[in-house]
Amino acid sequence: MTTEKLELFEVFIRSKRGLDHKHVGSLHAEDHAQALEYARDCYTRRSEGVSIWVMKSNDICASQEDDAESFYDPSDDKPYRHATYYVLPDPVNNM
Repeated sequence: MTTEKLELFEVFIRSKRGLDHKHVGSLHAEDHAQALEYARDCYTRRSEGVSIWVMKSNDICASQEDDAESFYDPSDDKPYRHATYYVLPDPVNNM
């Protein structure tokens, strides 16, 4: 098996039902099925998870830190998107 045929996959594990999946690492595999098996063998040796997600690293599209100002600034002029914009009536005291 040559590394030329292998693709890089990102691995996400959910440790308990109801929790979020967390990124735990990366691995090389030929396909998704093999990546799931490798992830199980590498990242859940002590029954750490109840669910595993794998995805090709090439499929990830992410914003860049350098672009944060221009990327997130447009939402600053929409205060109604934040809960603090709304005034709650007095009977509602635990929100």
